[in-house]
This record gives sequence, C-alpha cells and structure tokens, in this order.
Amino acid sequence: MPELPEVETIARALAPGLVGRRVTGLDVPDPKVLAAPRTKATFRNTVVGREITAVTRRAKLLLIELAPRPLPEGDGAAVLAFHLKMTGRFHIAPSDDPAPRHARLLLRLDNGNTLVFSGLRRFGTARLLSPESLATWDFYAKLGPEPWDMTPEAFAAALGRRSGPIKAAILDQTVIAGVGNIYADESLHAAHLRPDAKANRLSQLACTALLTAIQEVMTRAIAAGGSTIRDYRTPDGVEGGFQHQFAVYGKAGDPCPTCGTTLTSIKVAGRTSTFCPRCQKCV
Repeated sequence: MPELPEVETIARALAPGLVGRRVTGLDVPDPKVLAAPRTKATFRNTVVGREITAVTRRAKLLLIELAPRPLPEGDGAAVLAFHLKMTGRFHIAPSDDPAPRHARLLLRLDNGNTLVFSGLRRFGTARLLSPESLATWDFYAKLGPEPWDMTPEAFAAALGRRSGPIKAAILDQTVIAGVGNIYADESLHAAHLRPDAKANRLSQLACTALLTAIQEVMTRAIAAGGSTIRDYRTPDGVEGGFQHQFAVYGKAGDPCPTCGTTLTSIKVAGRTSTFCPRCQKCV
C-alpha cells in the first residue's frame, strides 16, 4: 500500500499539470470508487466548473483542492480526497486517449488532458468534501501529526500511552501519520530498536532517536520517489527507487548491512517485521 513517501511523490508530480486547470467533465467507469457522495450525478455536478487550486497530501491521502465555483452557482470551496489503498494509481493523459482497463475515475480538464485514477484491486476511494467537512471527517480528524510536525517530547508522550509493541504504535495513524510497514521496519532498524519492544518502556533518548530515524528515512524515500514493491508507479509511470536502499524490509535471511548478523522476521501487529537481532534492542 502506498505510504507517505509515495503519496507525497504523486502529489508533487501531479501539481504542475493540475493547478490552475478547470474541471470540464467527470467520468466514473467504476461507481464503487465514490465514497461520498455515492452518486455519479451529485459528484459530477459538484466538481465540474471548478478550478484546481492545490494538490497536497495528508498522511496517506492525496488531496485535490477546488476553488469556489463562479456565480451564478457560487458554491464554496471543495476538496477531493483520494485514498489509493493497495493498487491506486494516477496519471495525466490526453483526453482522446482510451481509458485504461482499470480506470475508476476520470477528471476532464480545460487544456484537453484528463486526470486518470485507476486501480486493479478496486479498493481505492474518492471522497468529495467541503474544507469544513474534511476537518470534521472522523478518519481525518483522528490523524496524528506528520513526522516533521512532531516534537520528540510529544512523540515520547504519545508512545508512553501505548503498552503494546513499538511497531504497532508507529503504524497507528492516530499516533503519527503516514508510516506503514516498509518505513516502520526501516526506521526501527535505523534507531536500533526491535519492532516488538514495548512502546511505553522506551526512554526519551530512544523516542528521540526513533522520531529522527522516521524523519530521515521518509526524507530519503521521498527523494528517491518512493518504493516500488509491486504496483506503485509515479504519475509518469516510473518506479520508485527507495527499494534499492532498504536495510531490512523484506530481507529476512540476508546479512544485516550494519553488523553482518542474519536478519530475522517475526509477526508484529499482524505484519511481517524484519530486524537484526544484534543491532536492534528492546530498550
């Protein structure tokens, strides 16, 4: 599933082709993609005629911001919130290009291009909200801080309220936003912490080291265009490159790049977790 670095990469790549463009049409080949409102007509009537003012990201959500529609309608601003889930992908194509086989939503633009949202597994969703309803949407409102917006003290306090494994805590989007399985494993290795270490037993020093590791790993992953394990591609169709920098993720049985000890894996929070039994400790 695309995590923070992949969604950030997508947002940055889409923005130059979308910001300033006006939506002239909307096609929904797969109505299952619509989370709210669920009817194509309502969705289309609300979106068409608006200018795209920004393409941003919050946690693992891609957000397309729409300006108020001109009079006489005069509707207020709106936000399209996309959750890519397992296989969601975006690309911009000329409007006369045939829609791809797994196209789920197509946003027609005033320059003759189309933003295509597709997905093989059909899990991804599109939700249309006002800025006010976005802020009060339960899922959105409960998101924790972005990694770069959290202080070490606040991070330690949040972990201190968690009695379970540290990996489960940082995968919880209400604790810290955007971290998924890949970047949890990589960050824990960089911070020398086992994934099954108890969150509320970590010292302030260990919490600070982990937050720093999360920030640094995420920054490097964004610079590399994210990680491609199977389906993820940038809007230009290019694979991410951070998978070539993995220290531990998916490498059980390989030598630790730090000390040479054989990497092992366990299940934590229902997820396979790879770590070095020598470098990574419980405290």
